[in-house]
Amino acid sequence: MDGMWRDGNHFALLPEAARFLPAMFEAVEGARRSVLVELYLMESGRLASALIEALCQAAARGVTVMLLLDGYGAMGLSGEDRRRLEAGGVALRWFNPLGLHSLARNLTRDHRKLVVVDGEVAFTGGFGAVDAFLEAWYEVAMRIEGPVVADWMRLFSSLWDSPMSRGPGEAHLVHALAVTPRRRDDYRGMRGRVVWGQGYRYQAIRHSLQRRVLAARQRIWICTPYFVPTLGLRRRLARAARRGVEVCLLLPGDSHDHPGIRYAGQRFYGRLLRAGVRIYEFQPSFLHAKITLADDWVSLGSCNFDHWSLQWNLEANQEVDDPRLAAEVAELFRRNLEASREIDPAAWARRPRLQRLREWLYGTLDGLLTRLR
Repeated sequence: MDGMWRDGNHFALLPEAARFLPAMFEAVEGARRSVLVELYLMESGRLASALIEALCQAAARGVTVMLLLDGYGAMGLSGEDRRRLEAGGVALRWFNPLGLHSLARNLTRDHRKLVVVDGEVAFTGGFGAVDAFLEAWYEVAMRIEGPVVADWMRLFSSLWDSPMSRGPGEAHLVHALAVTPRRRDDYRGMRGRVVWGQGYRYQAIRHSLQRRVLAARQRIWICTPYFVPTLGLRRRLARAARRGVEVCLLLPGDSHDHPGIRYAGQRFYGRLLRAGVRIYEFQPSFLHAKITLADDWVSLGSCNFDHWSLQWNLEANQEVDDPRLAAEVAELFRRNLEASREIDPAAWARRPRLQRLREWLYGTLDGLLTRLR
């Protein structure tokens, strides 16, 4: 589903946990009315404990605090931590807990990442409350002010009181929230919109990307941790490269939390490389960031380029059409490309048989996955 384009926003890029975590905690600590948090991953540890403490302190000040977690992605949150949240006054709900219903329903997960404070400032990206984000994983987030914050709040509200969300937190709490994000006249030109997807039927994020790929004239740079794209997207990227657009993929290297997904995506390298697409694999750590830059259009959020994100998950991205932010994102890409290894087409064509076998094996499994729906 597509949100409306809105002017008068301010978007700040926050690369690496050392920047976005302090910014989010500062916003929560200064909350006066409400704090909304929606996460896929939350696991007991140092980061989760710090978040629980901050949320409970806000609730103790009289702030309405609502935490929406995915029923599968947050299974690593201990019973003790769950009780701490409830005892601390945090309204807690779980999206789609695993159950004895259809496989398709169990596969439908809330993969969004969102923090909204007082209806005035929001954060999104690929982050979660697990310790890997403290040091081991490279992540990028965005701080958001302006009219689009109201769209993020509406997105949160629609899921909080959804029949698929359960828990001790009362569903009607969302109806009392104030939605009053101010227009930033000093950033009049920063246009943005929230775009979201809800499983197989509503793939607006993918459709939006495809339109941008078709319209791009200078560059299409994609950073994603899980690259198993659809046939349609692969063809569009190859055609863009052949017509002279700079098409660049920034993907994880050997450090990966799901190596099988990496192998499944690598089976597409050959044709893309022959079309002129440049592929880089990030070396310092596991690359978990999800950013796309097409000319001066930026998309950042929760959505990966694999079947989980495009076929089952609930996803949401912030899109921005602004040359100033695009220049900042381009500079971030360049820095990360310098820390990456470019795949040489000739060397890739001579890759070992074991590598080819892995691609075939995991590619076959990926193909079976797409037929489960």
